[in-house]
Amino acid sequence: MADNKEKYITSDELKKHNKSDDLWISIQGKVYNVTEWAKVHPGGDIPLMNLAGQDVTDAFIAFHPGSAWKHLDRFFTGYYLEDFQVSEVSRDYRRLANQFAKSGMFEKKGHGVIYSLCFVSVLLFACFYGVLFCDSFLIHMLSGALLGFSWMQVAYMGHDSGHYQIMTTRGFNKLAQILTGNCLTGISIAWWKWTHNAHHVACNSLDYDPDLQHLPFLAVSSSLFQSLTSVFYGRKLTFDAFARFFVSYQHLTFYPVMCVARVNLYVQTFLLLFSKRRVPDRALNIMGILVFWTWFPLLVSCLPNWTERVLFVLVSFCVTAIQHVQFCLNHFAANVYIGAPKGNDWFEKQTSGTIDIACSSWMDWFFGGLQFQLEHHLFPRLPRCHLRSISPMVQELCKKHNLPYRSLSFYEANVWTLRTLRSAALEARDLSSPVPKNLLWEAVNTHG
Repeated sequence: MADNKEKYITSDELKKHNKSDDLWISIQGKVYNVTEWAKVHPGGDIPLMNLAGQDVTDAFIAFHPGSAWKHLDRFFTGYYLEDFQVSEVSRDYRRLANQFAKSGMFEKKGHGVIYSLCFVSVLLFACFYGVLFCDSFLIHMLSGALLGFSWMQVAYMGHDSGHYQIMTTRGFNKLAQILTGNCLTGISIAWWKWTHNAHHVACNSLDYDPDLQHLPFLAVSSSLFQSLTSVFYGRKLTFDAFARFFVSYQHLTFYPVMCVARVNLYVQTFLLLFSKRRVPDRALNIMGILVFWTWFPLLVSCLPNWTERVLFVLVSFCVTAIQHVQFCLNHFAANVYIGAPKGNDWFEKQTSGTIDIACSSWMDWFFGGLQFQLEHHLFPRLPRCHLRSISPMVQELCKKHNLPYRSLSFYEANVWTLRTLRSAALEARDLSSPVPKNLLWEAVNTHG
């Protein structure tokens, strides 16, 4: 009997092993010590740290293929979780994931990659031809728009390659990541993996999800006015007078900020690649970035004057702003929370923090599959060609467990997002103007 007790620990005891030098997790009730593995984990250490000391079965199923299970034994501590329980919603989620796996949906990727590659090639060829062989100002601006549009499609390919293997081998898939991310867009795939994995695991946590941490320019909730500490960045998200001023007008500046949001992605890429953090394939990522910062400036320099060069870059950025806006629509108006993600409410947190964009099937290529944001968050390894087909099943599961399933038109999602930003903006103004409001203030701010 004593020996049997030594093989079990409680959830409270498991929670104590939640440090970087003592990191335990549970998967289906078996307890694993992943302290050393976290240092070389392909998905980075952030997801493991965020869920440390918890049962992470649903998250493991979501992010790992069936072949990953055989590698768990080497981390097994010999302990089982004494009070291990599975909720009804988790049972249904795992049943659905198993159904998709048995039908081979995770391996059936369709021909989307080939179509995307051909489309991007045509767009880039037209862009280069317009810049190099045409003298028309309008053609040059159209070329800038085509470049921005190609960046959007390339980003979707990079996103797909980061979540599942779009090429025949892991080596070719990594090559696709470097080409689509670093070489063609100037945004490091290493930076994307670092932030995106954290976003998926801690969807819409104000202090754990980097995709909601945009101070001093944007704040989706007044809770950010408390100067929360970003667990992801390891620093305080200071809400000072500077941030208060920008946030107070964020519903007016939202679209202009999105037009130059790409600059921030370039900056974040350089900050990570030249930081002291462990960066997988750092040299390869830097080489890819150098390729981009060679061809892009050379292309821009071929334009006849500085006015056209500046406008060309601005037009390309403005077109890609559509994509940046889309990413915000998927989460900004959804529910937020403060604190670490919990492994035992995986399905609930994903439904709470995501919003789908409703569109016709012929527009799926434009949104890159990410209009099915909830479906993607629940099954991130599922190729985008299947997301529309599984949507009814996800809706049914949400209805069964009384969980939100929000699907809005692109216009409605913009309205919801602007409403969320305006609400936070007015609260920020209240903080900066504690004096009673006069009639003029009310008249101005009634319409934002």
